[in-house]
Amino acid sequence: MTRPARRLPGRKARRRVHASSNRKQRSNRTPEPTRDKSGWKIRAKRIFDRLDSLFDRLAHHPAIDRIESAVLDFRAVNQKLISRLDLSPLWAPWSKLVYRYRSSITSIDNLAKRAACSRWIDRVRQYALLIRFNKPIGTLLLLWPTLIALWIAAKGWPDPGVLFVFVFGVFLMRSAGCAINDYADRHIDGRVKRTKARPLATGKVSEKEALAVFAVLSLSAFALVLMMNTLTIWMSLGGIALAVSYPFMKRYHYLPQVHLGAAFGWAVPMAFTAQANEVTPLTWLLFLATVLWATAYDTMYAMVDRLDDIRIGVKSTAVLFGLLDRLIIGVIQAMLIFCLVLIGQRAELGGFYYTGVALAACFAIWQQHLIRHRVPAKCFQAFLNNNWFGMVLFICVVLDYQFGAMT
Repeated sequence: MTRPARRLPGRKARRRVHASSNRKQRSNRTPEPTRDKSGWKIRAKRIFDRLDSLFDRLAHHPAIDRIESAVLDFRAVNQKLISRLDLSPLWAPWSKLVYRYRSSITSIDNLAKRAACSRWIDRVRQYALLIRFNKPIGTLLLLWPTLIALWIAAKGWPDPGVLFVFVFGVFLMRSAGCAINDYADRHIDGRVKRTKARPLATGKVSEKEALAVFAVLSLSAFALVLMMNTLTIWMSLGGIALAVSYPFMKRYHYLPQVHLGAAFGWAVPMAFTAQANEVTPLTWLLFLATVLWATAYDTMYAMVDRLDDIRIGVKSTAVLFGLLDRLIIGVIQAMLIFCLVLIGQRAELGGFYYTGVALAACFAIWQQHLIRHRVPAKCFQAFLNNNWFGMVLFICVVLDYQFGAMT
């Protein structure tokens, strides 16, 4: 009797048997140790330490020293060969490139320096325009009566130190007067055609800068006066007060030109006190002549801006005199010539001086001719002509003291 064939297990049964055998195998294995996450850092540090020691050995190896000495020897030989051979044609193109590169770098530096320098130059230029450095007519009109007073007080050539102080002081005080005048007129100059381009009116110089320029110039002039005697030092305080107050007078009365004459004429008594240490009636006669002269020429100057002054409301002798301006200026000039004659008599001056007075009278007549139609350009020309008036008079005073005793 035959046995029945064995029935093979199905697919699901085989899967269960395989899974159970896998579990037994896993359970019999030994657990794997946990990996240390910081191990790679330790290994990396070891590698870097080995590389560092290797490089250190190479750097201190004797072979490296031999190579270095060989390179130095090669450079020395190469320099000798270059010195013997003419390699300029080969180096010329490269040298041009290097030169252009260096010049471009230096040009950038130079541009920066020039820009900084140009800013300083512009500031100095604006300050020069503020003090009318480009228009010395005011300095000259103040200088001539000062020099005449010095020569008459010394009866000839004055002391060189006194002469230097007064000539330089005239420049400083006139410049300071221009700075404070522009500060006082900072809201007016922009509305006047002739003065609207001034630095303070255009904003190129600030109000603080104008006051600083005035203070520096005034203190410099006062430092010069400290070299003179005590009486002159005290007299200088009056001059500073007149110079500071003049620009504001055109808001309060119609005679600011007379105030300017007093400010300019104050140099006359100071010249006498500095040179002769005294004030005489002749001093005040010269002072009066300077006031008359300044009133006449500054009225001509005010005639240039008369229409603008009337529109704005600024006061001046030109506005006050109106249509009688020519006549009143002529009367003032006649009084000035008469005062000059009296000065010549009291100072015992001779023919050279009176020749100068006669020439000055001719200039006064010519100025009347220039202002006859009240044309602003001609009035300004008449104002400028007063420089010749004062210069001729001073030259004749010098000639009289130098050669008057010979005649």
